[in-house]
Amino acid sequence: MKKIINDPADVVTESLRGLAAAHPDLLRVQYEPDVVVRADAPVAGKVAVVSGGGSGHEPLHGGFVGPGMLHAAVPGAVFTSPTPDAVQAAVTATTGEAGALLIVKNYTGDVLNFETAGELAAAEGLDVRSVVIDDDVAVADSTFTAGRRGVGGTVLLEKITGAAAERGDSLDAVEALARKVIGQVRSIGVALTAPTVPHVGEPSFTLGEDEIEFGIGIHGEPGRERIPLEPADALVERMINAVVEDLPFTTGDRVLLFTNSMGGTPLVELYLAHGIAENLLADRGITVARRLVGPYITSLEMQGISITLLKVDDELTELWDAPVNTAALRWRI
Repeated sequence: MKKIINDPADVVTESLRGLAAAHPDLLRVQYEPDVVVRADAPVAGKVAVVSGGGSGHEPLHGGFVGPGMLHAAVPGAVFTSPTPDAVQAAVTATTGEAGALLIVKNYTGDVLNFETAGELAAAEGLDVRSVVIDDDVAVADSTFTAGRRGVGGTVLLEKITGAAAERGDSLDAVEALARKVIGQVRSIGVALTAPTVPHVGEPSFTLGEDEIEFGIGIHGEPGRERIPLEPADALVERMINAVVEDLPFTTGDRVLLFTNSMGGTPLVELYLAHGIAENLLADRGITVARRLVGPYITSLEMQGISITLLKVDDELTELWDAPVNTAALRWRI
């Protein structure tokens, strides 16, 4: 294992110290328990949008803390859910009379721990709601979940709900919007190599030189099938078919297309795949109204990509376009 680390047990804390040093205008970090909070939190009169999960998926979630997106992010250990007390600390640090929305990826530990934290916050008199995102079409159940996994759609959900909270929407409205997004977003991923968790010290799984894992999870969970490596045209078509046929997306739909690197795939390959996806969607009569390309929800250094489609209307497009100022996502500031 070759990584730029010190003690594997200290990776997350030391990374958070670096994040805080790099972006003091946007965020602050509280330790023991670890929480990343907007620099100006709590924001009076605004719904707090809080998310989190295991580390190793950066910039998700801490890189999305700031005006127009998250009010707080709760990082657990690598690929490990944050504890309820950490989630509760994030809620307490950001939430006022307007209440809070918790965005939870559908992994068993996340769902249980965020639910417990929500109950603890409610006991403090705070109005806290939760939504669970489960956009992965690859498998019905997986190693870490009952039901589908929460993956790339999380980034889009955090941006859109964060924009709604920023403009002053009520908690009821932000929650309803979140459920709308969850109902209209689908994703699938593929892996060429496995990630190596620092405290484990070896790859999570083994692939042959001519093999890929189709439908991989963001923790290296198995996908639909292990298939021979194929040219980009065929691979991206396989991914687009899986996503489009699940909702299904149809001729005349307008979508946001998110082409994501799992951490180790360079932009030259990522843009190549994105171009193929755009052409395939055009062939189906599906209009790509908005785009996002880059490593925004990763799996450490895994080589691979994921593709996410969100069906959009004028409201979702307006919220996507709204100003955002975070470490990893920023425009119109």
